[in-house]
Amino acid sequence: FRLFPLRERGMNWHARPLTCQEIQAFRKSKEVMDRFIRSYKLMLGFYGINLVNEETGELERAENWRERFENLNRFSHNNLRITRILKCLGEMGYEDYQVHLVKFFLTETLVEETLPNVKRSALDYFLFTVRSKEKRRELVHYAWQHFKPQSSFVWGPRDKLQKYR
Repeated sequence: FRLFPLRERGMNWHARPLTCQEIQAFRKSKEVMDRFIRSYKLMLGFYGINLVNEETGELERAENWRERFENLNRFSHNNLRITRILKCLGEMGYEDYQVHLVKFFLTETLVEETLPNVKRSALDYFLFTVRSKEKRRELVHYAWQHFKPQSSFVWGPRDKLQKYR
């Protein structure tokens, strides 16, 4: 059994992809969803992040963030796991959690510049796991606003980004 199962194959070819029926059954089970959130918090803790609000998905750096971010910067395989977690959040109906986690990584990579080796994954993969088209657009705009140099930003059409709200 996978910690963050998806409807697609991952790196473990022995793991069966989830079916839509299984996802619906998971989402209806309070026990399964409670476990899912516990697993999410556990992984966030491993990455140096705290879930501040279970209702909204709001996040903050954990006390040990420096040490954990060093690990994130050193080992790129974590980026695959984060992408998987983000996709699974969407499958399980936690789209707001997706937005908070992606924005967290965009802030840490582009604004705070604490995770330089995660920046490419945040832009190429994390951003595009967000299911809500509107929220995804907001995040792309946020990334564009903070990307340096802005003229090299390739994750959205410049003309639309300049006109965005």
